Amino acid sequence: MELENKLKIENFDKEVLREYDIRGVVGDNINQNTAYTIGRTFGYTVINRLQSNIIASGYDGRLTSPDLHQALCKGLKDSGAKVINIGMGPTPMTYFAHYHLNADAAIMVTGSHNPSEYNGFKMVLNKHSFYAEDIQSLQKLIDQNDLKLIEGEIINQDIKKDYTERLLQNINLNKKIKIAWDIGNGAMGAVIKEVTNNLNNSENILINEEVDGNFPNHHPDPTVPKNMEQLIKSVKDNKCDIGLAFDGDGDRLGVVDNLGNLVWADQYMLLLCTEIANLYDNPKIIMDVKCSKVFFDEAKKLNCDPIMSKTGHSPIKEKMKELKSPLSGEMSGHVCYADDFYGYDDAMYVALRLLRILCNQEKSLNELINIYPKTYSTPETRFDVDETKKFLIIEEIKERIKNTEGKIIDIDGIRVENNDGWFLMRASNTQNQLTCRAESTSQEGLKSLIAIIENQLSQSGVNYKFTV
Repeated sequence: MELENKLKIENFDKEVLREYDIRGVVGDNINQNTAYTIGRTFGYTVINRLQSNIIASGYDGRLTSPDLHQALCKGLKDSGAKVINIGMGPTPMTYFAHYHLNADAAIMVTGSHNPSEYNGFKMVLNKHSFYAEDIQSLQKLIDQNDLKLIEGEIINQDIKKDYTERLLQNINLNKKIKIAWDIGNGAMGAVIKEVTNNLNNSENILINEEVDGNFPNHHPDPTVPKNMEQLIKSVKDNKCDIGLAFDGDGDRLGVVDNLGNLVWADQYMLLLCTEIANLYDNPKIIMDVKCSKVFFDEAKKLNCDPIMSKTGHSPIKEKMKELKSPLSGEMSGHVCYADDFYGYDDAMYVALRLLRILCNQEKSLNELINIYPKTYSTPETRFDVDETKKFLIIEEIKERIKNTEGKIIDIDGIRVENNDGWFLMRASNTQNQLTCRAESTSQEGLKSLIAIIENQLSQSGVNYKFTV
């Protein structure tokens, strides 16, 4: 489609400007004009703030991504930017380009872990996450609609080899290990063979490694147990030591142990902490408000200083910079290293670090995980609510339970800790959903926590029953 130089602001839906990124349904509120407009406004922002204009850009494997990326690059070029097009690949490769190519900023066309009809944009400016107020600032530029058309340029550069070499740097596996990889037909498929072919002492079973924006085998979100069934079967059938899964754009990691059990992010984060604790004196480790209390308790035993943060990969990355933390994570599988890496979420790099740790242990992954206290918990439970009411519901509940149900932590929604354990209720920043989770050291305690959640939801007009 031939794009005009002017912005068609009448067709721009501001609802796509979310907290952590820009996201919507293609053909509904995301189209080529959206991409062009984002390119023009983001490019202007980069140049205006930094007085420099080099922007790296890439796109994931969704069917709609190439056309959106072409429109985005034209918008960036028309803002006066020098655009380095790195082509199709995972989001972390675009983040890598930001550092590797000495770019001033980076922007990725990706629908992340969302269904195939979604797409959007993730951005980084001067090595900082571009989110929240930064994203909303684009709307002001759109409303003004007085950006000058300045001719920039677009150059193509393939960095896949450089990226995979950096991933494998200092990753030496000191014993043989058998790994099942489920790429989920996502963008990490663009580099997975190069990684596994050069990973020493590894026997690799690849499933769903072909990039396919239809996601024909399962939805690429490794936090949903149903999506992990293929990987679990592959681990069991092939007697693997570990299974590793990725979301659609490769910045979230899912893990399966050698017996086919799911290993959640707050569990494998403790293994990552064991290595970090040997490298730093009382390092600050950041984990989001949804994670198990076990993590915080056990991390302290490792001589780490665990810090609870609000959920979201963007605020967590900024918190890392603020506290000079070498490691952070969240329950969704976004994990960031800043010791020997760049401080952004790269699921492949985290997977390789985990493999290195596992190869330095005598015990299996299942044995390593089972040393931690057993708990009873709900999965992270999400359910739809009215977009206009989701934050109001949380505020209503917070007011009702204040000083009645236990210790309240309100850095992100409501986390309540009492004698039975803890529960969390929060509004999603990216979807019209509420998220709830509860955890206890006993089944009876868990039932008690669930009863509180269900009662509070009911009082706010939301009828939801947990199945545990």
